[in-house]
Amino acid sequence: MNPVLLVTGGGRGIGAAVARLAAAQGWDVALNVVRDMASAQAVAADVRALGRRALAVQADVSDEAAVQALFATVDAELGPLRGLVNNAGVVDVAQRVDEMSLARWQRMFAINVQGTFLCTREALRRMSTQHGGAGGSIVNLSSAAARLGSPGQYVDYAAAKAAIDTFTLGVAREVAQEGVRVNAVRPGIIDTEIHASGGQPDRVQRMAPQVPMQRAGTAEEVAQAVVWLLSDQSSYTTGSVLDVAGGR
Repeated sequence: MNPVLLVTGGGRGIGAAVARLAAAQGWDVALNVVRDMASAQAVAADVRALGRRALAVQADVSDEAAVQALFATVDAELGPLRGLVNNAGVVDVAQRVDEMSLARWQRMFAINVQGTFLCTREALRRMSTQHGGAGGSIVNLSSAAARLGSPGQYVDYAAAKAAIDTFTLGVAREVAQEGVRVNAVRPGIIDTEIHASGGQPDRVQRMAPQVPMQRAGTAEEVAQAVVWLLSDQSSYTTGSVLDVAGGR
């Protein structure tokens, strides 16, 4: 039986690239999306074309009941979970902090932080040897924004991703003796649709000259790091945050 991986936000961008690469390396894959099931089903078809099992499930990761239902569906349809990639996340339009609303902050942290917390909790309840599990690997998607602060763009997003860095370190040390490794990947400027969702479809082109490598990264380049951290090739790596940012 192949190991089972759940990728949140798996319908596009980095999540989709992770799903395809993980399938190529032997994982059965469950994909979660909040709305766009058509995209998730397309990625699931790619996974099946590689000879793996695939499942697409609609759920809002900021909703506790929805997350619990998501994990129960994966249990029932694919079997014991061995990997989780907390990829679901949002940005917002570029604003200064003194222009931002409470509603914006609540949405930002509900999805980017609480969603990761909820999914990690459910994964640990299945993976940890303390709960009778067989171990596993969790990879959280952070951002170089956590180091840079993103002034004048989205300080709230940067702060949310900094929370993910700290969460990764704490959980990794908490469960290090329970067969579960927890790491994070911090992408830099990556050419995906997320920039357009924040109202900046040209952001990649504008920001590329600020990157020492003078280009944006690809979702596939980030996926290589994520899937390595999921794999047994990184068996002595936990509590790490890996920058995939072209030197920025």
